[in-house]
Amino acid sequence: KNLEEFKSIELLTNEQLSSHDIIKDSEFTLINIWASWCVPCRTEHPVLINLSKNKNLNIIGLNYKDKKNNAINFLNEFGNPFSKILVDSDGTISISLGAYGVPETFLLNKFKIVKKYIGPLTNENILEIIRTTEK
Repeated sequence: KNLEEFKSIELLTNEQLSSHDIIKDSEFTLINIWASWCVPCRTEHPVLINLSKNKNLNIIGLNYKDKKNNAINFLNEFGNPFSKILVDSDGTISISLGAYGVPETFLLNKFKIVKKYIGPLTNENILEIIRTTEK
């Protein structure tokens, strides 16, 4: 399935961005839907921090139904693995992606969704993602 283009505001810069702008030069992109109020997102966060060391992977955050200050505090406390963070304040972007909740993660090759992870990413998922991006 191809990613439908969406536009949103970048959490930290308030810049208006399109998904295609931030994905276009990347072979592999991970879109991670997260929120500061989401308990499993805290469990998953160290996995994302680890994945962010993979130079073959562009990690985009989609901040779901969150308060801006809470989201920024979460990143200040736990680190920021994302190259960009788009705001999904009412959840419509997540729904259009086919997500049902948080956290959910989509692995893309260019603009094609190749894998969907429901729930927090694990170390097993990391290995699979790294193997995929190194091919």
